[in-house]
Amino acid sequence: MVKEQLEVLRALDVAKTQLYHFTAIFIAVASGLSLGNHPKAVMATLCFFRFWLGFGIGGDYPLSATIMSEYANKKTRGAFIAAVFAMQGTGILAGGIMAIIVSSIFDKQFPAPAYQVDALASLPPESDYIWRIIVIFGAIPAALTYYWRMKMPETARYTALVEKNAERAAADMSKVLNKEIKAETEMVERMTADASNSFGLFSMQFLKRHGLPLLGTTSTWFLLDIAFYSQNLFQKDIFTAIGWIPPAKTMSASEEVFKIARAQKLIALCSTVPGYWFTVAFIDIMGRWAIQMMGFFFMTVFMFAIAFPYNYWSKKENRIGFVIMYALTFFFANFGPNSTTFIVPAEIFPARLRSTCHGILAAAGKAEAIIGAFGFLYAAQNQDPKKTDHGYPAGIGVKNSLIVLGVINFIGMLFTFLVPEPNGKSLEELSGENDGDDGENEYPRQGNNRSVPV
Repeated sequence: MVKEQLEVLRALDVAKTQLYHFTAIFIAVASGLSLGNHPKAVMATLCFFRFWLGFGIGGDYPLSATIMSEYANKKTRGAFIAAVFAMQGTGILAGGIMAIIVSSIFDKQFPAPAYQVDALASLPPESDYIWRIIVIFGAIPAALTYYWRMKMPETARYTALVEKNAERAAADMSKVLNKEIKAETEMVERMTADASNSFGLFSMQFLKRHGLPLLGTTSTWFLLDIAFYSQNLFQKDIFTAIGWIPPAKTMSASEEVFKIARAQKLIALCSTVPGYWFTVAFIDIMGRWAIQMMGFFFMTVFMFAIAFPYNYWSKKENRIGFVIMYALTFFFANFGPNSTTFIVPAEIFPARLRSTCHGILAAAGKAEAIIGAFGFLYAAQNQDPKKTDHGYPAGIGVKNSLIVLGVINFIGMLFTFLVPEPNGKSLEELSGENDGDDGENEYPRQGNNRSVPV
């Protein structure tokens, strides 16, 4: 009977994984086919599909980190998880290249005047296909990996510690490693029978053992995403302000897509993507804590260095220096908290709660992405109502917005002191699943190089 129940649970887990992955593929295509007889209807349809895309990716996000964490060994675990996350950089480049190609083709095939010359003609009906093609393109990588993802077995730790099936765990690992693995039934029974390894997410024991690490990792991801997504979203306004791309009114719709994509991809190629791979190279040498602290520190420094003398940087002869410093904030975001906030949660929580906690943190981060998406798009508007973008009220300006982001980065640096250092330790040591200390687990702290009980 118990065996049958475990098989049902396993089937449900597989079904959920398939659902998350398939949803991401299907909804990416559906987003590009958003329908409506007027712009508001199209936006409503698009928002509906993007909500469900968030459901699919939101489920796959913690699974990807957890799967790699539980398959990797403790010496190279950080690099393997970081490499998974670094594929985001590859996606950023691929999406940007696609935007450049599609917009340039449409610009040549359907030439249009600038907005200030003829507002209606600057947006020909054919240009509506540009964003649709780019969005649909996002389904291709997910579709290419669908078959292999469905063939991937459940991780041995989950099978052994949650499903309590040591034999199945050993069999799955034997297939993955292509060698015979002996089932450690007695050890699994001892660990799963321990009452200290069976507490729930909302229990006092979880709060005592993992409360501060959960607060630290949640708050830093929360704060990081305000700054990171805000910087991404008003890149256009910053590049226009310093004269790196022309004002929107001097371009047609397809020309504007091309020039913004080109500028953003140059920043990505020179700073964002290298930052991901620097993390892969150094995370198991420097440790997660040091990289995260360093990243928040330099993001704060460069943001303030850009913001306070903003009038100096806005002069045409100084714009190259501005772009370099602005690019460095992205480099240290990815060789810093944007990577580590993804990695650490996949290491420090118990196997039965690992994906759930990672999902909570990711949701907190994306909640702040909404603040960045809306709040700072309004905040970055010019203080003079006559100089704002069409449809926007006056804001606090780009300079003051950058100062606010610098302050947020500094606060993130402070909350990093609550984040444990998982480097060089097994997942069982970090989660306390291999001891019976009734919650008095110790997390290594970076600040004083010794263990501090939490």
